[in-house]
Amino acid sequence: MAVYIPAHLTFLGPTEVDAAPETQALIEEHLAAAAAAHRPFHLHLRGTGTFRPVTQVVFVAVAAGISECERLAAAIRSGPLRRDLRYPYHPHVTVAHDVSKAALDTVFEQLARFEARFPIDGFTLYEHGVDGHWHPHRRFALASA
Repeated sequence: MAVYIPAHLTFLGPTEVDAAPETQALIEEHLAAAAAAHRPFHLHLRGTGTFRPVTQVVFVAVAAGISECERLAAAIRSGPLRRDLRYPYHPHVTVAHDVSKAALDTVFEQLARFEARFPIDGFTLYEHGVDGHWHPHRRFALASA
């Protein structure tokens, strides 16, 4: 599925919304306000984790920037995008999902020493296209420092 889903850290998972222009405008205003209320931050990814046996997922773990992700995700999931979560929010970067146990184990081991640090200065709203791909629709910059 990597061909269809760009690498990302999710603040709000796939959410079906009304396609009416006024609804879309309301959502984009909400996202712009959420972005404006949060400052840029640094994200530190390190090592792997898994949600097994609950879901067949291996991910790269967020080592720093967790609370910033949690606050931003909560702001995004409010107002017109209020949603109940099936699981508690846990920022991460999925690297393997619903593949064989052997593939999950391999990815878990091969990325165990992975590490990256980079600034987060915004987020992007994606739309799911009829082609099955997720396409960037609009980027929202976080408030200036």
